[in-house]
Amino acid sequence: MRIATTQLTCVPADMAANVRQMVALAGEARAQGAELVVFPELALTGYELDALSADPGLWVDADDPRLDAIRACGIATVVNCAVATGGERPAIGTLVHGADGELITTYRKQHLYEQERGVFEAGHQDGRFELGGLRFALATCYDNHFPELTGRGAADGCQVHLASSLYGTGGGVEERARLYPGIAEDANLYVVLANHVGPAGAWTGCGRSALWAPGGGLLAEADADTAMVVTAEVGPAAL
Repeated sequence: MRIATTQLTCVPADMAANVRQMVALAGEARAQGAELVVFPELALTGYELDALSADPGLWVDADDPRLDAIRACGIATVVNCAVATGGERPAIGTLVHGADGELITTYRKQHLYEQERGVFEAGHQDGRFELGGLRFALATCYDNHFPELTGRGAADGCQVHLASSLYGTGGGVEERARLYPGIAEDANLYVVLANHVGPAGAWTGCGRSALWAPGGGLLAEADADTAMVVTAEVGPAAL
């Protein structure tokens, strides 16, 4: 199975503009033969915590019509965004839709980073789904710093770990380079990282979205500057 990961520079709090970018990237992924495409953390709005706290109009549900263009791309999509919870705060949620546009599963980030705790509700359940004969685990950015979470995916029979994230320039460069191949090595999973590139709220995304094989070998990696798609084959036939 060929999987695509993406990176983009989001337009702050402009969902329509970001959907257009995501649709274009999904089209590139499909043209490269990918069956699944993964987007960074809070890709629909950018990592704009003040705007997301102030404007519930930037929160979505799984069937939100503003996602119709993404669901119509003809490829399975992993979209991270602010998801309405029915309460006063949204969750940092991942919506997985199939190539037919039908919802496969949802996941809510369990480990909120410092500044996120006053804006979002934490999730309490692991994210899992099956597609193309493979079993996938879901995690969002800071989740990946907790070995018990990533280890549960391997113990639960997952083969691929999908991480929608934001790592910035500076210390985030080293952190990203150490953490994700480490998960691939320690949990013996394929790991797919989707990161921001360029301005992202208070941060500057360092790009380098990538895919690693079980054991930690790099399969494909984006650059540090450009909105783009990279793809790789995953699964038993790829080893």
